[in-house]
Amino acid sequence: MTKQQTILVIDDNEDVLTTITQFLSQKNFTILSASNGLDALKICETEKEAIDLIITDLVMPSISGVAIISIVKEKYPNIPIVAITGWGEHPESLAAEAKADIVMEKPFDLSHLHNIIKKLLDGK
Repeated sequence: MTKQQTILVIDDNEDVLTTITQFLSQKNFTILSASNGLDALKICETEKEAIDLIITDLVMPSISGVAIISIVKEKYPNIPIVAITGWGEHPESLAAEAKADIVMEKPFDLSHLHNIIKKLLDGK
């Protein structure tokens, strides 16, 4: 039996966080969630061995998704990261610079997100 894969979802929009969390839970992933960057970084420290993939919003108060991506990629380079944004071109280039594996613009289709997650985790 294979272990259930764990995904950390980070978004300051409660509706987005709930929607992604519920959808991925139904796809048999273990979900950790954070509504801000500080909580997300704490989770990364305590659960670093368990996290298989991170999905983070790019634009959030206090610590941005771009900062989270940079920190995580430096400490845990093997964790794939999907950056999500509703802010168009500029944050996408920042996410690419911060080395996000994939950048998706909101709104996106959840089944498309699921396919991207499967590809990233299969390549891990």
